[in-house]
Amino acid sequence: MSDDPAEAPCRLYLITPPVLPAGFADRLAAALDAGDVACLQLRLKDAAPDEVRRAIETLMPIAQARDVAFILNDDAVLAAEMDCDGVHLGQSDGDHAGARMLLAGKILGITCHDSRHLAMKAGEMGADYVAFGAFFPTTTKEASHRAELGLLEWWSDVFTVPSVAIGGITAANCAPLVEAGADFLAVVGAVWNHPEGPAAGVRAMNAAIAAAG
Repeated sequence: MSDDPAEAPCRLYLITPPVLPAGFADRLAAALDAGDVACLQLRLKDAAPDEVRRAIETLMPIAQARDVAFILNDDAVLAAEMDCDGVHLGQSDGDHAGARMLLAGKILGITCHDSRHLAMKAGEMGADYVAFGAFFPTTTKEASHRAELGLLEWWSDVFTVPSVAIGGITAANCAPLVEAGADFLAVVGAVWNHPEGPAAGVRAMNAAIAAAG
C-alpha cells in the first residue's frame, strides 16, 4: 500500500476468502502476479490463533515478495508479534489508540461503516486509512450498514487520509466508487470466485478501475 495515494487514483485491496481452500498459496501467487494489488488482508474470522499464525507464515512472504502490503484483520497484538505490515480493526476490535502505538510505523486501517463521525475520529487518532461500506449487497459477511457514494465524495474532498470502499464490489459495479474518490477498492468474491480464476479476477478489477479513473 503506497504512502502516497496520489500515485494512483484507485488501487485494488484484496481480502482473503473466509476459509482458505487447499492450494490457496498458489492461487494467491497467481492473483498477485496478474496485476496491481496494493495490499492483502488476511481475514480468517473463525480460525484458531495457531491456524492464523500458520497462514501468516505461508502467505505473508508471497505478498511481500511482490511488494504487496500484508494486513492482518482484527488482532493488533498478533500483527505486531508476526511483524505484519499492518492491521485492520473493526469498531469492536480492541483499543484503536493502543493499536496505533503498538504498530507505530505500520499500517492501521479502521472500519467506519457509513459514519462520518467514526471516520473523523479514526483520522484524528492516526489511522492510515478508513474503510466505508457496505456499498453493495455482499455474501461474504452480514452487512448491517449501507454506505452512500456521497460519503466517499465528501471524504475525498475534505480529508487526505485514504479511503477504502468495501462490500459487494465487482468489476461491473465499481466505476461509481472510483469516480466518487475511493482510494482503494476492497474485494473478496470478485477475485476468488471469478469464473476464470483469481488471476482473471485481478485483471478484470484493474481494467475496470482504469476505465473509470
